[in-house]
Amino acid sequence: MPIENWSDNVLLVQLGDDPQFTDDVTALLETIEKNTSTDVVLDFQNVNFLNSSNIAKLLKLRKIQTANNHRKLKLCAISTHVWGVFLVTGLDKIFDVYDDVGSGLTSLQLEG
Repeated sequence: MPIENWSDNVLLVQLGDDPQFTDDVTALLETIEKNTSTDVVLDFQNVNFLNSSNIAKLLKLRKIQTANNHRKLKLCAISTHVWGVFLVTGLDKIFDVYDDVGSGLTSLQLEG
């Protein structure tokens, strides 16, 4: 499964294109609704496109993770094409984005 416990309070999720993207984010939503004390790092390395359904799931994830659970959500390794979608939709302004997974994980430790 692409959702792994990186540490006691950090989940690392390796996303892929649909239908895996939808399945993984749905599983992640179920996980964080049960365990509200976990930060999340999303690895977009294998994501080549986003559709409106993917964006809606990301926004729901952000709301649950940051507003409801008061935990952190980091997005990492976003390709140039997907980054274009983030820029056009304004998602770049509301998500914490890092060049790679290591940077995202490091930011959690520094903020922790």
